[in-house]
Amino acid sequence: MAAFKYHVGLQNVGSYQVSGRPWASGSINCRANALGIAQLDFPNVTSFVVISNLDSADNNLRVGFSSGGVAGLTGPALENRYLELPPTTGSGPVRLELKVTQLFLSGSDNCSVIAGLTGIPPNTINEVKANSPSGSNWSGSSGIG
Repeated sequence: MAAFKYHVGLQNVGSYQVSGRPWASGSINCRANALGIAQLDFPNVTSFVVISNLDSADNNLRVGFSSGGVAGLTGPALENRYLELPPTTGSGPVRLELKVTQLFLSGSDNCSVIAGLTGIPPNTINEVKANSPSGSNWSGSSGIG
């Protein structure tokens, strides 16, 4: 009889059934730097993220999985690859059930992110380096530079 070794991983249901280890970052200004894109790196794969846009000038927040996707590059096969969130006054934060190790944000002078982390290390995501510079995130922007 073969022995089965049970461990954490992307297809391990137990890794997502337990409460996530909390991770939070607030007052993120992703309009301040020259590129206008903030990169968040999570120490483990997430099970969910909650994003709030509290921009003082009512600017929308772009949320994506690569800097190229959030930059909104256009052209053949280079569609914009981001989610656009209006300021949360009245609509509240957005909760997304996602397995990611990075998020990219742009367009807001005040946003916050809360995530639930699994016990899964980021190197278990083996994405092509062309899609994710670290190779440890699904970029959502195949073909975006």
